[in-house]
Amino acid sequence: MGCVFDLPGHEREIEDLERQSGDAGFWEDAQAAQLAMRRLGDLRGRVGEWQNLGRAVDDLITLVDLVDDDPDLATEVASEAASLTGRVDDLELQLALSGPHDASDAILVVHSGEGGVDAQDFAEMLTRMYLRWADRQGLKADLLDTTEGEEAGIKNATIELRGPNAYGYAKAESGSHRLVRLSPFDAAHRRHTAFALVEVLPEIEGDTEITINSDDVRVDTFRSSGAGGQHVNKTDSAVRLTHLPTGIVVSCQNERSQIQNRETAFKILRARLLERRLREEAEERSKLKGEHTAAGFGNRIRSYVLHPYTQVTDHRTDTSIGDAHAVLDGDIAPFINAYLHQQIGSEE
Repeated sequence: MGCVFDLPGHEREIEDLERQSGDAGFWEDAQAAQLAMRRLGDLRGRVGEWQNLGRAVDDLITLVDLVDDDPDLATEVASEAASLTGRVDDLELQLALSGPHDASDAILVVHSGEGGVDAQDFAEMLTRMYLRWADRQGLKADLLDTTEGEEAGIKNATIELRGPNAYGYAKAESGSHRLVRLSPFDAAHRRHTAFALVEVLPEIEGDTEITINSDDVRVDTFRSSGAGGQHVNKTDSAVRLTHLPTGIVVSCQNERSQIQNRETAFKILRARLLERRLREEAEERSKLKGEHTAAGFGNRIRSYVLHPYTQVTDHRTDTSIGDAHAVLDGDIAPFINAYLHQQIGSEE
């Protein structure tokens, strides 16, 4: 009997997309149709990888049966088993990245929280950490907007992450982060605790999911206040958008031209509106199930302790790393992978 991996969720979605693609009006909305076909191709590829893995496991089982007759095959069996274990781990992570927006690019926003100037410094530390992580992950990261702190650090920063499964990976970072250290801003050099909030939004292509009525948006321009050279600071190139029905405000000031900042600001606004809709849907599902969902600064996901010892602990998975400085330099993959594996287990 062959080894078969059952992926009912993927197979059902493939069947639904194949059925939709056969509908008479499927290609009337070309952009939506292209996105659907891209999703179909991605799902077929994932299912195909699991099928290939099943065949490889069958071959390994056959090889194991031959070891008694040829002991020299034992080394080959051990090597192949280790290779297949690695493939299973990689494919399991892909299962956790099979959500409708996981393959999308992402908007990551870091906000300083409680803790005054230490919190603003922490927000800047996290921003640097995510830029370093993105580089290690092979993602393209662009700093879209920053607001400087009064003494040091930043009040907030907005980063665009582009690349395979950018949102799927980055969503693991959403929540409140806590820093414990001897404050360099305290004359007595006492231990302080500071907080920062990380938001992760899926970036969507065009208006296929979110339609914005131009009459619902107030557009304001202003002079950029951050670094960026003479052109940025001497012209009203920065753009602030206010979505009147929801009160959502976004701004962008890091691009050179007002047109570029406007396009980027609308991109962020679409992402925020989609995140708002997804959050409302999740809250409604939780109410129906009688569940409690934590949000905002109360939803602490990770602590970074730099004194009296160094350790970073993820409170969702109990994953800990003793080298806090390496983590703050971008080594957060172990936390993200542990979170994704946990999501697989919670869905079973």
